Amino acid sequence: MSSRVSGAPARALYGVPAPAKLNWFVHVLGRRDDGMHRLQTVFQFIDWCDLLDFELLDDGRIEREGGDGLPEEDLCVRSARLLQRHAGSRLGVRMRLRKRVPAQAGLGGGSSDAASVLLALNRLWGLRLRRGELQALAARLGADVPVFVFGRNAFAEGIGERLRAVELPRWRAVVAWPGAGLSTAQVFASPLLTRDTPACTMEGFCEHLKRGLAAEGGAGERAEVERAEVERAEVERDSDRPQAASRMRELLAFGGNDLQAAAVELLPRMQELQRWLASRGDGPARMSGSGSAMFAPWPGGEQGSADSLAASVPAGWSARVCSTLPRHPLQHWAED
Repeated sequence: MSSRVSGAPARALYGVPAPAKLNWFVHVLGRRDDGMHRLQTVFQFIDWCDLLDFELLDDGRIEREGGDGLPEEDLCVRSARLLQRHAGSRLGVRMRLRKRVPAQAGLGGGSSDAASVLLALNRLWGLRLRRGELQALAARLGADVPVFVFGRNAFAEGIGERLRAVELPRWRAVVAWPGAGLSTAQVFASPLLTRDTPACTMEGFCEHLKRGLAAEGGAGERAEVERAEVERAEVERDSDRPQAASRMRELLAFGGNDLQAAAVELLPRMQELQRWLASRGDGPARMSGSGSAMFAPWPGGEQGSADSLAASVPAGWSARVCSTLPRHPLQHWAED
């Protein structure tokens, strides 16, 4: 990321990242009176990112370039207008979106773009709004937007807006998208959707992590886990070794994605995606969010390279080996 003017208030920000996310699990607990579903999930950021450029305009205009195929009033524009109205700012912006994360993939691409707009314009316009205020604005844009403003990997409840930070192991995943997206509304309307999964607790999830990470470690490893410093555990140190992927497969067994059966019914080519990932990842493929992207732990080592993976991706698909992130790259751009 860079600004045009050094040592002075920035009039431009370039290369601002908007990272995608993976959902370790998605549990649907029931439906609320307003028709929205009560969920539990765990969000983890990955290094598959859209990039945005921002140039300050003094006349209040909000412009966006790039993002071919997006509506004129996309989430980036809506996010900028919402912040401008909320803060009563007379400043504007010209945004350039370099879209890399597939749309309607369950990776949070559009939501992440919107959050990065809020964080970047809070900085570019000199608003100095605190994180909680930005999160409240984010919730008006979509259920997944707040976690990207929150800036930490999180255990989420409600419709995804009730967030608690959780330390997660760092690992590598094969993430693939089959060339077509899914409507979240259609997935949630499916008769195949499970809506009565029993609630779990964050404490239960963290205990599962501790047991899994301590199982093969020595006394020092167990002590680290007891201090909840999970991201420094052995999974990170062995992130390029096959046994790390095997351990991640066990950790991901904590739950499942209740939306997956409905998504596969709506988009049958996801069955082919599952088979393709099963032959390249370690363990069964897990869908992220409401799909259509899926992921599996990356075995690395002698079982393949990122280059060989790229060469095997079917035409029209997107796939890459991603590293998880300990926090959002713009987490420091808002004060708590």
